[in-house]
Amino acid sequence: MIHISGEQVVAALDYSLLIDALRRMFLSNYTMPVRHHHFYRTDKDIENTLILMPAWNDDYLGIKQVVVAPANNDKKLPAIHASYTLLDVRTGVPLAHLDAAQLTSRRTACTSALAASYLAREDAASLLVVGSGKVAHHLVQAHATVRPYKRIMVWTRDMHKSQAFVDQLAAEGYSVDVAENLEEAAREADVISCATLSPSPLIKGAWLKPGTHLDLIGSHTPKTREADDEAIRRSNVFVDSREGALHETGELAIPIANGVFDPKDVQADIVALCKRAHIGRITPNEITLFKSAGLAIEDLAAALLAYESVAG
Repeated sequence: MIHISGEQVVAALDYSLLIDALRRMFLSNYTMPVRHHHFYRTDKDIENTLILMPAWNDDYLGIKQVVVAPANNDKKLPAIHASYTLLDVRTGVPLAHLDAAQLTSRRTACTSALAASYLAREDAASLLVVGSGKVAHHLVQAHATVRPYKRIMVWTRDMHKSQAFVDQLAAEGYSVDVAENLEEAAREADVISCATLSPSPLIKGAWLKPGTHLDLIGSHTPKTREADDEAIRRSNVFVDSREGALHETGELAIPIANGVFDPKDVQADIVALCKRAHIGRITPNEITLFKSAGLAIEDLAAALLAYESVAG
């Protein structure tokens, strides 16, 4: 078994290559059981989440173990820690152990960009990224792979983090502005991509102009959400998976409980988009929304890309 470091994962997971790998995986044959969620409280009475995510195809089996610890920000630690094990599906022999932090954040951002390739307007000119965590730091690069944005904005609660984020992106060759006012930036943006751990809505449906594509990533429990009921009500909703998005995230579970959203109104999942079973965006003025809960098969696609790059 080989160990694939975070640096090797970064080198292997080029955004364009990973988006293509995800598309191919969604078009292939695979098995993905429902993931396990276990919620537990620490001695500080803070709720953490343990997530176990298996998936396999004809050749490989992968398992990701994730712990989400929201209070880590206070300790200047990442909120998410994850590891990934890749095995031979026939023998069960472990092939590789991967640092899953970069794997997770990159595949999440690239899945959102893949969805946007079907749901964002072809002429989308402005992108707003909300958040400053590991996933948010990949959203600009991933989304810019599928649309040629003329203006990119970043908003976080902490202006110092926003400026550091913008400086990092500038070093990578991206021209990005700090958005000082979230409402003004959201009203301007053609695509809004959110990756925060906010427990309550940041984006209001009243702010969304016709033709907006809203990409929601951060909510991972039934109690948290990044957009309000009005955003859900105004949007044609797409998901990565119905099981995950409808039941595991407050983004849709709360509007369902409030009688605002009917699960039957989900337009399609990402597999249907990739297979063109659903055309995606139909009209220029519709508001589209993609809710990502994260899928084990996305991890397998990213892990295989990294493994094949390192192992040859």
